[in-house]
Amino acid sequence: MSKVNIYAKDGKAAGEATLPAVFSTDYRPDLIRKSVNAFQANRRQPYGSDTMAGKRHSEYSVRSGSGISRVPRLSQGNTAVLSPAVVGGRRAHPPKVERIWAEKVNKKERALALKSALAATANAEIVRGRGHRFKEGLALPVVLADEVTALGKTKDVVALFEAVGLGDDIARALDGHKQRPGKGKLRGRRMRTPSSVLLVVDDLAAPVAAAAKNLRGVEVTTPRELNVERVAPGGDPGRLTVFTKKALAALEAIG
Repeated sequence: MSKVNIYAKDGKAAGEATLPAVFSTDYRPDLIRKSVNAFQANRRQPYGSDTMAGKRHSEYSVRSGSGISRVPRLSQGNTAVLSPAVVGGRRAHPPKVERIWAEKVNKKERALALKSALAATANAEIVRGRGHRFKEGLALPVVLADEVTALGKTKDVVALFEAVGLGDDIARALDGHKQRPGKGKLRGRRMRTPSSVLLVVDDLAAPVAAAAKNLRGVEVTTPRELNVERVAPGGDPGRLTVFTKKALAALEAIG
């Protein structure tokens, strides 16, 4: 079993921790992507157009011999309507609310995907490939002493991350908070923020949980609430993950 350093409040090593067996799982990016896609599909809200859209016209059918194409036309104006083949006509195959978006994933595949995603957080090459920035030579995943859960101010959490060597990634997420291009601005997702540190603590009631949530791109969770989408947002494995000592020990049950 590989070992990693345990960092105290001041960012200095204060011992070593043995990584649970889950971090030795084989790397399976295919299963990770499949599981995340299922998460997103099962969350999707069905939508569809009005069944009468494009059909509320007073039109007439053109007979042969008129010298014009035989498509339905407005009773007033002679403009072609109704047919999907004409400008201004209805859609040929509009979205329907009856469509089933949900996807299923086998239990063993879903469990293996989570284990593989957790194992990817211990691979510095994969984490860097995802775009995260951290101090050269830092052992991943980062493990903090349980004393850090008492930090109740965001500035103290920032100082901790900078001392450990994660300050550049916090700055990357802050600089990357930008307005989204396209129609998404009109649909409740105007801003886009890169995913930064995933902080795993043993209890969300700890002061550090509320303090860390104020940072752009930082997410706080517990070992019990870990899922593959949080560990590999968008299906891209290798999220920069930070565990407290107790939270890391709780992963023994997953292995």
